[in-house]
Amino acid sequence: MIVKYCFASVTSLAIFMLVGCSSTVTMEMPTIPEPRIEKIPVNVAVRIPAQFQDFVHSEEVLGKDTWTIHLGSSNAAFFTQLFGFMFENVTILGPDDDARDYQFDALVEPSIEGFEFSVPSQSQTNAFAVWIRYRIAVFDSIGNSASSWTVSAYGKSQKEGLGGSDSLRRAAILAMRDAAALIIMQMDKVTDIRKLADGPLEPADDEPGAVNADASPGVENNEPDSVIGVFAIGGIDDAAE
Repeated sequence: MIVKYCFASVTSLAIFMLVGCSSTVTMEMPTIPEPRIEKIPVNVAVRIPAQFQDFVHSEEVLGKDTWTIHLGSSNAAFFTQLFGFMFENVTILGPDDDARDYQFDALVEPSIEGFEFSVPSQSQTNAFAVWIRYRIAVFDSIGNSASSWTVSAYGKSQKEGLGGSDSLRRAAILAMRDAAALIIMQMDKVTDIRKLADGPLEPADDEPGAVNADASPGVENNEPDSVIGVFAIGGIDDAAE
């Protein structure tokens, strides 16, 4: 759903140019094809924080147009589907659920650390681009921090129509899919989450392991017909699809 408001004074075109436009992009529920991978043998609880569920980014571009992107609910649904594909058993916890009431080997909590976008008037191109920086926190069954992983993702979409709202939404979806590809391919390796199936961390090992698996913005890749289906590592450009 996309709602667009343009306000202009009837007295002057100059005032219209100063006021500009306000565009609100509400994300649809993006989906991913089920990847052909072996599920990780871990019972996982996924805790969706309120800030993640309700994430909204609003920004004024060049002192003129204001863009507001509602990413939260679609992001939460997207990650719920993603982790369901990746792990043997998944329990979804809401912001008000107490993890101590559930049994699991590992608890995963996603969050958004940064969100940026560019529009054609900024980049002097005919494309919209979105960068999303996620943090994936992993805890053992008794609450010890096991890993903290930064995942940076990128998506770019060519401008469609006069307003460009569809293109910005498309770029955000591509960035989310880019993040999903990184998580599918690297999460087990960089977080050692499968080891938590053997029990909680030993006291000497309870320091969080900070790992980083960033995608580099701007790198275009042809998407291989592989276990990750439509995904590509290092950013997704709709021109390559």
